[in-house]
Amino acid sequence: MIVARPADAAAGLPYQDPAQPVSARVADLLGRMSLDDKIGQMTQASKNALLSQQDIATYRLGSLLSGGGEAPSNNSATGWADMYDGFQRTALTTPLAIPIIYGLDAVHGNNNVYGATIFPHNIGLGAARDPDLVQRVGRATAEEVAGAGLDWTFAPCLCVARNDRWGRTYESYGEKPEIAVSYAPIITGLQGTSLNGSASILATAKHYVGDGGTTNGTDQGNTQISESELRAVHLPPFQAAIAKGVGSVMISYSSFNGAKLHGHKYLITDVLKTELGFTGFVVSDWAGIDQIDGGTGFTQSEVATAINAGIDMVMVPNDYRTFINHLRNAVNAGQVPLSRIDDANRRILTKKFELGLFEQPLADRTYTSTVGSQAHRDLAREAVRKSQVLLKNTNSILPLAKTGRIFVAGKSADNIGNQSGGWTISWQGASGNITPGTSILQGVRQTMAPGSTITYSADGSGIDSSYSAAIAVVGETPYAEGRGDRTGSMSLDSTDLGAIARLRAAGVPVIVVLVSGRPLDIAAEVGNWNALVAAWLPGTEGRGVADVLFGDYNPTGKLPVTWMNSVSQQPINDGDGKTGLYPYGYGLSYPIVTPTSQPPTTAVPTSVAPTSAAPTSAAPTSAAPTSAAPTSAVPTTRPPTSAVPTTRPPTSAVPTTRPPTSSVPTTGAATCTVTYKVAGQWQGGFQGDVTIRNTGSSPIANWSLKWTFANGQAISQLWNGSYTQSGSAVTVSGVSWNSTIAPSASVNLGFLASWNGTNAAPVSFTLNGGPCAVG
Repeated sequence: MIVARPADAAAGLPYQDPAQPVSARVADLLGRMSLDDKIGQMTQASKNALLSQQDIATYRLGSLLSGGGEAPSNNSATGWADMYDGFQRTALTTPLAIPIIYGLDAVHGNNNVYGATIFPHNIGLGAARDPDLVQRVGRATAEEVAGAGLDWTFAPCLCVARNDRWGRTYESYGEKPEIAVSYAPIITGLQGTSLNGSASILATAKHYVGDGGTTNGTDQGNTQISESELRAVHLPPFQAAIAKGVGSVMISYSSFNGAKLHGHKYLITDVLKTELGFTGFVVSDWAGIDQIDGGTGFTQSEVATAINAGIDMVMVPNDYRTFINHLRNAVNAGQVPLSRIDDANRRILTKKFELGLFEQPLADRTYTSTVGSQAHRDLAREAVRKSQVLLKNTNSILPLAKTGRIFVAGKSADNIGNQSGGWTISWQGASGNITPGTSILQGVRQTMAPGSTITYSADGSGIDSSYSAAIAVVGETPYAEGRGDRTGSMSLDSTDLGAIARLRAAGVPVIVVLVSGRPLDIAAEVGNWNALVAAWLPGTEGRGVADVLFGDYNPTGKLPVTWMNSVSQQPINDGDGKTGLYPYGYGLSYPIVTPTSQPPTTAVPTSVAPTSAAPTSAAPTSAAPTSAAPTSAVPTTRPPTSAVPTTRPPTSAVPTTRPPTSSVPTTGAATCTVTYKVAGQWQGGFQGDVTIRNTGSSPIANWSLKWTFANGQAISQLWNGSYTQSGSAVTVSGVSWNSTIAPSASVNLGFLASWNGTNAAPVSFTLNGGPCAVG
């Protein structure tokens, strides 16, 4: 056993000098560390499982974490900061005074802390299609985590969910990699432009790799696909995160074709670290090494396998002493080379130095007041309204008038817990008003004009025909992984169906607001609803839902997933030949209003998918595209069986987000700037990022960007657009959600490509036939 001594001897040593380069500080410190010091740095224990706080110093623990619900007795920002400081002071009593790094799952805000701002879960952010918004959410989250004294979040989740039965679907930005790739700026939001900057925390890209593609959507299951599909679907978000400098990567519980990821040296060391050039550190998931051999607990052999595979820090929440003994014995027996131990420590210590933990190891209370602040709640409300997807709006029942009589029902109408979902205060979440916020019902009450009547009954009882409309807020109750897997029905429960039936029986228009972490099986019922809004899991700021229902904000959200016609279609994804109830990228907006306040008969829903793929009942007749069925046609609840979902409208279709035609230049020269950069490069391949900025005063619709590669580079995959390549000539066009670039706005593209010899950037770009400046 190691006996801790005062850390005074460490003062004045080269690694304690912030003027020295980080690499020099790491090398100096590494040279002073014993094997016990190094093994301790690779160990992460749960704070609830500490047998003694002194074990932090005794075993030289490098990290602690709080699992879901592992809060201090005073679950406030100040309580967390006080707890952190107590643990950190113990770590600093060791001879080398190496600070700990403290991790937690701040996955939609600092969601473990009572009173923190709870943002929409990732599936809602995916519907928003707004990388700038996501970066700002990341910054606000970092401030609230730092305000509680902590320095590391296990976020963002970059899983690409391919089967909605999976209980972690809501942690995914969508079923295709393009959204997660475009959301790489969240890394900058969390980590800042520099890790030692103000309120910068370490981000974690998780779960590497393929956890969203398991057979049957089974949590911690087996992803049985080819390596080429793994690389095309599940790897790009991690490449984009690495290009943004993500500090850590967490390994998935799942397997790839039968081999557990926690022991997969090829994917961790050869692909992640060598091919993709990841220089941060790799952390295991909660007791993840226990599963390598399929038995209970972990063995010395499993420890050696995990470390040799490339895991640098091991999350052994309950058995840190056993892990330390196993790893020491494995090194002494030659099962794990000391070079691997040094590499792991070099990666961990580098991030600790970059975070500035050696200079400021205790909590920075500067940001404590930001936890749950009005500015952050306003941002969350913006995120909520941008994430709403309008799926049906018969006879333009929405937006609702702010005067009159409105009836509100449903178990999730006045329930912060339900609208926040799992990973809120506790691991699985809980129903009820578990933390401060604004429920959807409260948002309705705050939005309607004084003198209006808002009646609420959870089960819908008491309604009559005197109400102008009824809002039913229904859907799923909270869950997290494991408990959230749905192997059978994915329909609304009897409580929800009963409440809706009572509303319909009164003869008033019924608007269904669906609170859920994934699409639900509603095809049999949606024909009886006048309107349908997918609200996802909005978090604490429910007034953002009311902003859309009452027209203060025109809905702009687009489906990040394909909405099934029935549960038997699972898995269903864009491009697989299955026709869903609503296709990927679908989402209506309210009719365009002319200066005379009368909606034009040919108003275009700003986010409607191709007419052949959209449910004709989802759009009101007055708002249908000009290519839609005649207005006398009877609406149906599903698209024609011959329709094939597509993410791009036919060339003859009216762009879904364009303003009136007379104001949109679609051909000719455009005022624009294009920025092209290589985000990451490896032998024979690279990732490219392209940003198109409209520097003119008019929107650019139906944009088409062209360039020529100088050295024969060949694109193999592109996201946030569609492309063709002929020889060295490349043409990229927008997709449904970004086909128009507003003045001063930009569109981000990403692609994977091959190269040979040299990888020179294109020297010129044209947009809609006109030249662009090169940024």
